[in-house]
Amino acid sequence: MRDRSAVRRLVAGFFGAALLTLLLLGCSVHGLRPSPRGGALLRVMTYNIHHGAGVDERVDLERIAAVIRRENPDIVLLQEVDRGVERSGKRDLLRELATLTGLEHAAFGKNIDHQGGDYGNGLLSRYPIRREVNTWMERTTPGERRGVLQAIVDVRGREIAVLGTHLDASNGAERGSSARQIEQKLLPSYSKYPLILGGDLNEAPDGAVYRRLSALLADSWSAGEGPGHTIPVDAPNRRIDYIFHDRRFAAVAARVLRTDASDHLPLVADLRLVD
Repeated sequence: MRDRSAVRRLVAGFFGAALLTLLLLGCSVHGLRPSPRGGALLRVMTYNIHHGAGVDERVDLERIAAVIRRENPDIVLLQEVDRGVERSGKRDLLRELATLTGLEHAAFGKNIDHQGGDYGNGLLSRYPIRREVNTWMERTTPGERRGVLQAIVDVRGREIAVLGTHLDASNGAERGSSARQIEQKLLPSYSKYPLILGGDLNEAPDGAVYRRLSALLADSWSAGEGPGHTIPVDAPNRRIDYIFHDRRFAAVAARVLRTDASDHLPLVADLRLVD
């Protein structure tokens, strides 16, 4: 009887250890990282998805979603997002990507009407979005309206502010004006929250916009290697996509992913909440 009891205990111990291992692996796979109060990592991605079209100009959201799923981010900032637009089949790209990636919490910031639908920025989150607002930037010259999508995300009881934007592609003065508005009107509104700001700034690090924002916030690429170029995808030679954070985060790692699913390469940063 003692031998049989010992065998049962051995088997039970084996299966218990196996179950614990599977649970831990599952937590890793599904992004269930420890509470931010313990200094956990938050994985953030910014990705200009070019309305879902790759370098072949074919709209294929599964390609975009596959890139996102492989990185298993907690928050994704998206630019050039269509909703009901003719060129992308009048689909709701953000909602489809939420389903395809399993990042079920989503926010959309419309900036312009386009081909019968809406066009702007998007945000996907593993964690609940408590509040969201989209602020249009005042322009000094005619052109495409730009906006900043802002969300308060509840990361296991700790609220953080996440801001995503896409600045003017051709007018440096307009980019500078938008950066001033972000600095003077938006950032002060979120001073009590740990803050992340990311997106497509359409400007290299030697530009005035980068100098202004990097004087206020840290560039997550401080934890990356190499130049961090994000365009063009076939031979990247410019860095125009960024993830900034305030002093309550520390960048642990950053990398640019190689893919032809869009005309931009996505940027991913692992940020540790330290305060």
